Amino acid sequence: MSSPERFCPHYPAPQAERPSAWRMFFSKRRSWLDSLYARSYRMKMGEVHLPGVDLYMINEPALVRRVMVEEAAAFPKHAMLGDALRPLLGDSIFTTNGEVWQRQRALMDPSFEAARIRHVFGRMREAAAAMAERLRQVPQGAEHDVEIEMTHVAADIILRTILSQPLDSSGAQQIFAAFERYQALAPRLMMPAFFGLRWLRPWWQVRRSRKAASEIRTLLSALIRPRFDAARAGQATVEGDILATLLQVRDAQSGEGFSFDELVDQVAMLFLAGHETSASALSWALHLLANSPSVQERLHDEAATLFDPAGDDPSAIKDLALARNVFREALRLFPPVGFLARESAGACTMRDKQVPAHASVVISPWLIQRHRELWARPDEFDPDRYDVPPEAASGDDAALPVRESLRRAYLPFGMGPRVCIGAAFAQQEAALILATLAREFRFEPVAGHVPEPVGRLTIRAENGIRLRVYRREGDARR
Repeated sequence: MSSPERFCPHYPAPQAERPSAWRMFFSKRRSWLDSLYARSYRMKMGEVHLPGVDLYMINEPALVRRVMVEEAAAFPKHAMLGDALRPLLGDSIFTTNGEVWQRQRALMDPSFEAARIRHVFGRMREAAAAMAERLRQVPQGAEHDVEIEMTHVAADIILRTILSQPLDSSGAQQIFAAFERYQALAPRLMMPAFFGLRWLRPWWQVRRSRKAASEIRTLLSALIRPRFDAARAGQATVEGDILATLLQVRDAQSGEGFSFDELVDQVAMLFLAGHETSASALSWALHLLANSPSVQERLHDEAATLFDPAGDDPSAIKDLALARNVFREALRLFPPVGFLARESAGACTMRDKQVPAHASVVISPWLIQRHRELWARPDEFDPDRYDVPPEAASGDDAALPVRESLRRAYLPFGMGPRVCIGAAFAQQEAALILATLAREFRFEPVAGHVPEPVGRLTIRAENGIRLRVYRREGDARR
């Protein structure tokens, strides 16, 4: 039985029985969460067969590790992802495989090393301060859609740290608006392709999506080109942001860096993946905190005691243990990327199933992180679960011990060679934003408003996440 102190956020009720394959396809066009059924949260492996596609869903930790770590080369990213996202992301590390991906990843890694992440902390702090100032303008106790606010601050952080452009600049605002249009269309075009039914994609939506992608790339190109040309000419360029590092890196064998088109590809990928995933997780984190007053007050106490919003030392983030745990738990309950699609390069055997070559192999952090046999109290918001001593069991005989669950069944950033390149960046950003908010503001749920999770490009709330915003008594900015 759930503790009355722990909040269980709403999520789409799974169907009692497995839907037919065609019903599953049509429900996935709205949200892939709609196609899940009760056994999805207990099964180790499932399969669906449609004309043109064999789909295998993997929940068993050992199989997940096999696909993503031990035999990662045999399970490259699904071609569907490239088809749907290449008009925007080109041949970035999000869409490529094999040697091309390996070269790109090696060139990208220096930009996301620990020292570089700490170096952009000041730019993150500026964006967080701008967010706090916007919220001070919200009338006391008024409703506010925090999804919009978190999308704004996450996009602002990405633009400041990559391109030294705050979101309120006209070019950055145009990029942000075009990305919003693109993201609304992407899931509608992706799912038919995933089921081998590309012909079901409406031509007018394809056209609108490509137009938005072209607009974004044109805007990004205008920002990147002067700095790219200056770097190639050996002239001084803006220092301190991620683009500066990307302009400097060179391949160890060829001595070549990114071409201009490659650079646009990678920056587009960083913006899309970086701001959308963080915005999703932070929005759900605020929803969880608003419905867990005792946790929210503890977070306020932590931030008021340990966090200085004007401080320039990123190491202070390490002291914000509860802020980090709240974010970790939000990522567990609402992983921004709810499913990871791979493709079997050759035929293989998994459990008792013969998986053919070119089958779709899907790993779902949403299912694995709520799996009834892998987690105790899987649907409860409990950030303290991460502080349980190593020897302590999870409280459920059927579930793994907590630390074992974290090792085997926690993958909001993926795992293996393709683990999210921005994981450390996102965690620093999240602790900073949550501490900034908790220190000065209090959030309460809006009566009658229940956010409805939908699985599309990321897991978002179909009806937004509206909360009441209160400035705390006294001057929390001191």
